Amino acid sequence: MTQPKVSKIVFWITVGFLFLPLLVLVVYSFNESKGMMWSGFSLRWYVKLFTDADALWRAFGYSLFIALTSASVATAIGSLGAVGLVWYQFKTKNFIQAVSFMPLILPEIIIGVSILAFFSMIRLPLGLFSVFVAHVSLTLPFVLLMVQARLDEFDFSIIEAARDLGAKEWQILVKVLIPIATPGIIAGFLTAMTLSLEDFVVTFFVAGPGSTTLPVYLFSAIKRTVPPEIRPLSVVLILSTIGIVWGARGFVKYIARK
Repeated sequence: MTQPKVSKIVFWITVGFLFLPLLVLVVYSFNESKGMMWSGFSLRWYVKLFTDADALWRAFGYSLFIALTSASVATAIGSLGAVGLVWYQFKTKNFIQAVSFMPLILPEIIIGVSILAFFSMIRLPLGLFSVFVAHVSLTLPFVLLMVQARLDEFDFSIIEAARDLGAKEWQILVKVLIPIATPGIIAGFLTAMTLSLEDFVVTFFVAGPGSTTLPVYLFSAIKRTVPPEIRPLSVVLILSTIGIVWGARGFVKYIARK
């Protein structure tokens, strides 16, 4: 067996391992039964999802709101931070880089406990705002890393050329650095949004009354039984994710052509 054939076999095994569970989930979203024993094709749970699942949609709405807002703020701060770390030289640069990447390697339970302790110290009430702040702290390092990786490939002689032509600092930032970093910024935003949507551990520690996100709601519900309408909701999320990624890919290609 030649090496290319081995590579193809490994590739398809990996693809199957990653995507077969999603395919099973899609198929069983049309299952008549509440459980995982197939009892016939039905749209019963899709109908219930869109007509009688208020608590589920409320939790999903909280998750989506927190994901969009926290990812937007984390992307703005992380992108500017990456520009500062790459563009400028200062004494504490290496220390700030090391500290900013610590959340990437620390267990989430430690991050959750530390953020909860901080909120308790400053007497911040637990609710949607506390979840928002925690998610910004959680996702910010990922955005910083992705944008910085993009800028590290950048030829800074272009900046010198812009300065020679009379461009000011803010013009260089807006017209040179940000367009160059756009793919990293988009990737950072999508990663931050994904991490926020699926986060349970940190959210579990900092969520308060009236701020139950989808992962926390499912954790509470699964103690009794897995809500069958979560299967069609998962299909909706899968299709939405594919659409967002496809749209972002097309946008990046459009920016590159410009």
